[in-house]
Amino acid sequence: MGESALARAFEPDAGLWEYRTRSRPHTYSAALCWAACDRLAGIARRLNIADRAKYWATSARALRERILAEAWDEKRGALTGAFGEPDLDASVLLFAELGLLSATDERFIKSCDTIGRDLMRCGRIMRYTAPDDFGRPETAFLACNFWYADALSQIGRAAEAREMFESILASRNAYGLLSEDIHPETKELWGNLPQTYSMAGIINTATRLSSSWEEAWARD
Repeated sequence: MGESALARAFEPDAGLWEYRTRSRPHTYSAALCWAACDRLAGIARRLNIADRAKYWATSARALRERILAEAWDEKRGALTGAFGEPDLDASVLLFAELGLLSATDERFIKSCDTIGRDLMRCGRIMRYTAPDDFGRPETAFLACNFWYADALSQIGRAAEAREMFESILASRNAYGLLSEDIHPETKELWGNLPQTYSMAGIINTATRLSSSWEEAWARD
């Protein structure tokens, strides 16, 4: 992958949240470009195609180095949502799961701490708090709350993760369904109902927090 191709990973775009009136070089967009190169390197290694494995691994390494250099905001103590911008974005909570950072990396741990402090509203994690195309966000995207619970579990704060998970479950409607968003103060469900991202979040986080078969069947 040439330098021009690598540079495209850092071009301004609408980002994960599909902003309508602005574009930025979003951290999550670049991270997915890294993930593509990283997985292609793994596939090439599995297929014993050494030259392609080297090619994609080199590209992934270059992308990762630039992402971590440009997304890290020392003042905020976190990876931010776009390069050169101070605004936080909950999407960086996925970086340990993607493999861009390990869950023990200080940058990931600090990012989780900062997001938990600055994006929390009445017990719910906002995807971001900066004004968007419609003004300052009022509701919390539920998928981000599952991401936060997952990240807490990954960094060793399982009790807090379980508490967050159980509080989200308590917000389900009479049919056990969740919508796209929730109002942090009133706890009213907002947006599309049901929402696949939210329902998949229940499954993914429950799986992460559940005991393994070995733990479940262990006997003293």
